[in-house]
Amino acid sequence: MPNDNHEPLRVLVIDDNPAHAEVVAEGLQRVGYVCSIATSGRAGAKRIEDEEFDVIVTDLRMSGVDGLTIVRKAKQTQPEAEVIVITGFEDDAGEAIKLGASHYLPKPVNLDVLRTIVNKSAERLLQARALRELRRQLDEKFGFEGVIGNSPKMQEVINRLKQLAPTPTTVLILGENGTGKELAARALHFNSPRKNKPFVPMNVTAMNETLLDDELFGHVPGAYTGADKVRQGRFEHAHGGTLFLDEVGDMPLTLQAKLLRVLENGEITRIGSNDPIRVDVRLISATNQDLEAMVAEGKFRRDLYYRLRVGTIRLPPLRDRSMDIPLLAEHFRKEFNGKHGKNVREFSKDVLKAFQANHWPGNVRELRNLIESMVVQDRDGILGFNDMDESEPLRRLKEGVIGKNGGGADQLLGRPLSEVERYYVEKTLELTNHNRNEAAKLLGIGERTLYRMIQDWRLQDKIKHALAETNGDLAAAAAHLKIKPSALERKMKKLRL
Repeated sequence: MPNDNHEPLRVLVIDDNPAHAEVVAEGLQRVGYVCSIATSGRAGAKRIEDEEFDVIVTDLRMSGVDGLTIVRKAKQTQPEAEVIVITGFEDDAGEAIKLGASHYLPKPVNLDVLRTIVNKSAERLLQARALRELRRQLDEKFGFEGVIGNSPKMQEVINRLKQLAPTPTTVLILGENGTGKELAARALHFNSPRKNKPFVPMNVTAMNETLLDDELFGHVPGAYTGADKVRQGRFEHAHGGTLFLDEVGDMPLTLQAKLLRVLENGEITRIGSNDPIRVDVRLISATNQDLEAMVAEGKFRRDLYYRLRVGTIRLPPLRDRSMDIPLLAEHFRKEFNGKHGKNVREFSKDVLKAFQANHWPGNVRELRNLIESMVVQDRDGILGFNDMDESEPLRRLKEGVIGKNGGGADQLLGRPLSEVERYYVEKTLELTNHNRNEAAKLLGIGERTLYRMIQDWRLQDKIKHALAETNGDLAAAAAHLKIKPSALERKMKKLRL
């Protein structure tokens, strides 16, 4: 029986025998359900399209639109609704159950049995509502559909996601690698009216132009050698739902033009065909590149750029929202406890401090991968530095930079500024696994500048080694390096050796 503390559940009764439909509806109304009646399959299908119901009770054998069609329609349009079928032919009931009906009742209907079944369905639905409400409250406090964060920057992102999710507009998600662009795209889709339709992700970078064209638009038989049957592209597969194009900045200009036409006309044309096909797809795209700069350089179409960025979301790097790291770490600890059957209770304080002090060039993805590795290796229920691989930059930094025994940064006190600079640049390169691009970003310098610094240091080391091998004999060191003594002198002067 419906709980008085909740909004009454809505029931749709579909039966082409009006008298029987009235009996069923009246029997459920007596115990508190709000019932609507459709006296044909066609009318029932229209009500399912136009209104939301919690329980659908349908006869199976009806003229025109039959009960099996109603079951399919209900599970496609309102998948959370419970569907109960009534039939005088039990052979039909098995097919209805396969299609997603939860129960079937033989005719004539026993109203007490029907009420019991609907009551149990109501309990499940009310529990699901309560879970959704709890999830909504947690989302309000900590995140939105897995997009987690309580920092001002992430709250701004979450509010933006909530604003854009119910709309059909195109959205451009900007952010560094690993910031969660696909997660944000999924949050937009699964909180939109399209949530029960496909979400189709696709990485543009992973394909060459020919393959990308085929993947997006499909082909017909004979389009090229080996094309022996019709193939739907991603746009057709995403019909009614959402297509997510990751790293859209890497799309070739020729395909940018085709993408623009789809956005303008809502039509695609398979490779090898002249016949347009209508598609209803919401497009969400993402990139870690500066599309405005690419437009200025002629590498990205200006008209397409404006089409893609009707709604824009900028995801901050993890280093700019370090206050979210404990929340993210706890989320990942629970996730990987469940995935790997572990019982990790907490993080050590030192590790959490190191997490918050780290620059995280790989952003949330790097943090997530590290925590999974630590959970797998943990033995005592507390995640510490001993649960990290020896090659992990955080562990090396802990031992080298913040370690004891007189090492690390303290040993640089009173040393020349050039040595201090080299020390921290090399530690940053270690932190980024020697990714010069990421290291340069963290250091606030150009990648070419960093490259020249590294080359200078390598040359310094070679000269110092040559001088040491020749006991400081300049001519012998020059011969060792296969250069003239005058050239060695100039290099030493330039490098301040």
